[in-house]
Amino acid sequence: MIRQVKKYPVPDVKSFFRKLLFYGINAEKFCLLNSNRSKNLPADKYSSYDVLAGVGSIEELNTGNDSFVSLQKFHEEKCDWLFGFFSYDLKNEANKLTSSNYDGLDFPGIHFFRPQYVIALRGNECEILFDPQLDNEKSADKLFDEIISEKNKVEEKYFFEGNIEIKQRVSRDSYLEVVKNILAHIQRGDVYELNYCQEFYSNDAVINPAETYLLLNDFSPMPFSCFYRLGKKYLMCASPERFLKKSGGKIIAQPIKGTIARGKNETEDFLQKEKLLNDEKERAENVMIVDLVRNDLSRTAKKNSVHVEELFGIYSFPNLHQMISTVVSEIRSDIQWTDVIRYAFPMGSMTGAPKIRAMQLIEQYEKTKRGLFSGSVGYITPNEDFDFNVVIRSALYDAERKYLSFIAGSAITAKSNPEKEYEECLLKASAFFKIFSGDREKAKSFVNA
Repeated sequence: MIRQVKKYPVPDVKSFFRKLLFYGINAEKFCLLNSNRSKNLPADKYSSYDVLAGVGSIEELNTGNDSFVSLQKFHEEKCDWLFGFFSYDLKNEANKLTSSNYDGLDFPGIHFFRPQYVIALRGNECEILFDPQLDNEKSADKLFDEIISEKNKVEEKYFFEGNIEIKQRVSRDSYLEVVKNILAHIQRGDVYELNYCQEFYSNDAVINPAETYLLLNDFSPMPFSCFYRLGKKYLMCASPERFLKKSGGKIIAQPIKGTIARGKNETEDFLQKEKLLNDEKERAENVMIVDLVRNDLSRTAKKNSVHVEELFGIYSFPNLHQMISTVVSEIRSDIQWTDVIRYAFPMGSMTGAPKIRAMQLIEQYEKTKRGLFSGSVGYITPNEDFDFNVVIRSALYDAERKYLSFIAGSAITAKSNPEKEYEECLLKASAFFKIFSGDREKAKSFVNA
C-alpha cells in the first residue's frame, strides 16, 4: 500500500513537537519517536528522521502463536508502515524460557499498529503520510491545522495529584546478597557478565504522562527517546541506545556499555572522557557485549559480512558520556527481516553473556517481570526497513491501575563491587525520584540545573 504525502513548513520545531505530543496523546494508539536532533546531540549518521510518529490505529497486532511469524505475516498483508514494541519476555518464545515473576503493568508481549497517519519531521519540514483509501489532502490539511492550533494544549495543572510514594521491590540487603550470588556464578564460569535490575514502583500514582515525558526529555534528551500510548498504558522513555536498524540489506547494532558523568568544566570533561575510554572494567563489559552481538548477527548475515565498525566510541550527552560500539552486517537473501530481530532479541546489553544462561539467572534473581523495560520500540517501513531502540531509562504507567514503575540495573562482572553496583542503581533511579517528587517547581529546577 502506497501512502500519499503532504508537506508543511514548521518554523518553530520545539513548539510543533510539543503540540504533536499533546495532539497524539488523545489517540488510543500513539507512538512518538524523538531523536532530539535539535538538542545538539552527537551526530547519528544512521538516523532517518528528527521526529517520527504514528497517530491512531487502522489495524493492530497484539499477539500470535509465534509473535515474530505473526508480525511477518501482518506486515506482508498490509505492506504499510507499522509502529510498535517487543517486550523483554518475548525471550520466552525466542529461547524457550519461562517467566513467573510479578508484573504490575501487564503490557502485551508484542504490539504493532498500522497508523491512520504517519508524521515525519526533518529540519523545518513536516510530512504527513496518509492512506488514500481512507483520507485525502484535505484530511491532512485539517490534521496539521489541528496540531498547530492554539486550542491544542494541555492546561497547566499541578504536576502530580497527591504524594507519590515510591517503594523498592528489593531491599538493600537483599540486593547485595543477590550480587554476591551472581559473582559466585561468574567465578564458577556460568556467566561472564549479567545485567541485574531492580524495580521502583508506586501502587497509587496519578500523573500526567505527556508532561512527565516532556520533563524527562528536558532533563535527559536522548537520540532514542520515545513516548507510547496503548490505551491506558504509557511508556515515557529517554533511551540513548539503538537496538537494531535495517537499511536495505545493511543491519546496524549499537550496544552501550560504559557510562560516566560529565565534568564541571572543559578540562574536567576531557579527563572524564579519557577515564571512561581507559577504564578496564568498562572496556571489558563493552567488548563482551560486542562479541555477543557479533554472534547474534552472524546467524542471519552473509558470510564474512559481520564487522565492528567502531569499538569503544565515546559519545557526549548533556549529562553523561557513553561508550558505544557499532557492529554491522549484511542480511542473507534467504533470511526474513523478522529473523534478524528474533535471533538478536533481547539485546545483549540488557542480558549478559552467555545470553541464555544470563537470562535464566535474571529470572531466578530478579523479583519483577521486566515487561516492556529491556524491550524495544520502533517502526517498520513498507519496504521492510526498521529502526528499534532499547527501552531503558524509562517510566511505565498504567493509568487504570495507577501503577507506576521504573527499573534500574547494572552489569555485574568479576570486578564488580556489590555496594558500588547498588549505588549505581540508585544514581540511575535518582532522576525519577526527583521528577516524581510531586513538586513541579522542584522538578523543573532539577531539570534546568
